Amino acid sequence: MKFVSILMGSKSDYEIMQECANIFKQFNIKYELIITSAHRSPQRTKEYIKKAEEKGVQVFIAAAGMAAHLAGAVAAYTTKPVLGVPMPGNNLASMDSLFSTVQMPSGIPVGTLAIGKAGAQNAAYLAMQILALSDAKLAQALKEDREAKENKLVADSKSVEILL
Repeated sequence: MKFVSILMGSKSDYEIMQECANIFKQFNIKYELIITSAHRSPQRTKEYIKKAEEKGVQVFIAAAGMAAHLAGAVAAYTTKPVLGVPMPGNNLASMDSLFSTVQMPSGIPVGTLAIGKAGAQNAAYLAMQILALSDAKLAQALKEDREAKENKLVADSKSVEILL
């Protein structure tokens, strides 16, 4: 069974990553969601990745804040695509999570998205674009979604625009 795995470093990430899950629900994409940590539960993380691969995971999405090493830890244990979503935080925590996610050593890539809600949403879309490489029906659904977004933007503009 093909599916996407959403991993979060703590329950505080759930509200933002629910955005990702909601998009998967819209497109009928199967997904798993789990809380695990690169630091507090490294063995759990490693074991989960192995089990997910055995079940057919296609893409991992890892969200974490502060010293956000979850995406890197996942990437260390798999050759499947890993998408990292840095979580927002106070003071320098947002930048810390961004840099911790994006600064990976050569050969262990993590596709890093924006911090927070937009990153969670785009992680879902990017994961689906990866799945759509071998799923024409999903590719068409994504194309139709883009067209609907464009049509809404044009309608919104027409409702307020003033042109000379």
